[in-house]
Amino acid sequence: MKALDTSVLVRYYTMDEPRQAKIAARIIAGEAELFIPRTVLIELYFVLKYAKKYRFDPARIGEVLRHLIDLPNVTVENYDMVTTALASQQLGLEFPGALHVAASVRCDEFLTFDDRRLARRAQRAGIRPRVMVPVA
Repeated sequence: MKALDTSVLVRYYTMDEPRQAKIAARIIAGEAELFIPRTVLIELYFVLKYAKKYRFDPARIGEVLRHLIDLPNVTVENYDMVTTALASQQLGLEFPGALHVAASVRCDEFLTFDDRRLARRAQRAGIRPRVMVPVA
């Protein structure tokens, strides 16, 4: 089994570097088993969303991630956690935050100072664990 880095996936989904995109497509189509760490999924999200070159919207990134994890030769680290995060993304959460919360499922609360938007959206959606912004 071979693991893929974010750069291979970016080339595959953006086709921005034709030579590398062709190699990435050959790898993804030709390898019997590929592994994607969840950290690569987070990085892929940030690259596709925030790199000036791409600026994919969250819905399109969700389509990319769902396509990737559904490929028959791809194994994703913590598949159930990733699918939970993708479902949360459809409720308005950003995928990385949703994945952090999904990874904390055995906890009562997920505390953040930086992501009030995550806390509001998670609360409205009833996502567990409860996302909270600590107060003094």
